[in-house]
Amino acid sequence: MRHFGHIAPEVRQRLFHQQPCEFTADSPARLLSAALGATLYSPATRPRLADDIVKQAGLGVVSMVLCLEDSIGDEDVPAGEENLVRQFTDLADRAVDLPLLFIRVRHPEQIPDLVRRLGPAVRLLSGFVLPKFTEERGIPFLEALSVAEAASGRRLFAMPVLESPELLYRETRVETLEGIARAVDKYRDRVLALRLGVTDFCSSYGLRRAPDMTAWDVQIVASVIADVVNMLGRADGTGFTVTGPVWEYFRVQERMFKPQLRRSPFLEGQAEELREALIEHAMDGLLREITLDQANGLLGKTCIHPSHVLPVHALSVVSHEEFSDAQDILRPERGGGGVLRSQYTNKMNEVKPHRAWAERTMMRAEVFGVANEDIGFVELLAAGITS
Repeated sequence: MRHFGHIAPEVRQRLFHQQPCEFTADSPARLLSAALGATLYSPATRPRLADDIVKQAGLGVVSMVLCLEDSIGDEDVPAGEENLVRQFTDLADRAVDLPLLFIRVRHPEQIPDLVRRLGPAVRLLSGFVLPKFTEERGIPFLEALSVAEAASGRRLFAMPVLESPELLYRETRVETLEGIARAVDKYRDRVLALRLGVTDFCSSYGLRRAPDMTAWDVQIVASVIADVVNMLGRADGTGFTVTGPVWEYFRVQERMFKPQLRRSPFLEGQAEELREALIEHAMDGLLREITLDQANGLLGKTCIHPSHVLPVHALSVVSHEEFSDAQDILRPERGGGGVLRSQYTNKMNEVKPHRAWAERTMMRAEVFGVANEDIGFVELLAAGITS
């Protein structure tokens, strides 16, 4: 699989200075954690789940979570488990490319049980999403994952979800984060990414952000995300990939504030109709949130609607200017440091302070590609929609 792999090769040639790389479920964890992109959630009870997965793969989805937790009722869990086993067995008989597939469970005991029940079809499974993760609640999940992995002979990853009230409340936040750090560090080789449960954060205070606002506009939520990145997302080799929170909206009936998408990039790309469609479906707020996610150290995003996938991927592509800066900073002869003017002659590149940014940018360039000099997110969006 590869990002933008659903787009015709000749179109990709026009869009990209450097094409997104190909990868598989067996690729190195470092690459997969950066390549998750827009992770699309789906209830495990969907009767045509196998068909849905194949369809979404054909539309550019590279990671999916099949959910046995909050997206289904308590009484539907047994049926959801049975459906997952049946649908995985169906997929195993098809010769098709599939996304990275994860199962979101409720209890540690579900992990080895589901792996056993999946049988040979477990080869399609990349891992499990672990809810309401703290050190105390999370360790049993990670231990169960190790047991299931040993029994199946299949590499299985964990993606803990950070969403518990202890993480939100100021008086317990640091202690909770320290515990989470201990737990995930102990199982570092199997923790692919950390996910943020912002809906649960808001729930603790009876809040819900409007489509005109991002998670970063809700200050109590923004403070938690900042602390998570501070302690768990560092670029010194101790950190993990932290993914962006879910965007809840996909159509807006009435708008209070002005749209947040400037008209000029769409006029230049002759895509004014695309701009109007994005605004109508609340995508201007999503695009702003993705941009703020990336500015604050997050990569990828939890998605609950297929229409959210392409905007996440389009804004994850490295611009030609970013790529040029990163290349300059990482040149071997720059190892001693120094300051240089960018090739675009519009900024200062300071080699030592900007090195970690450059390394992360090159990793993103490998998995999402580098846009040609005259290509922006509007052209990437338009190409993905019309493909």
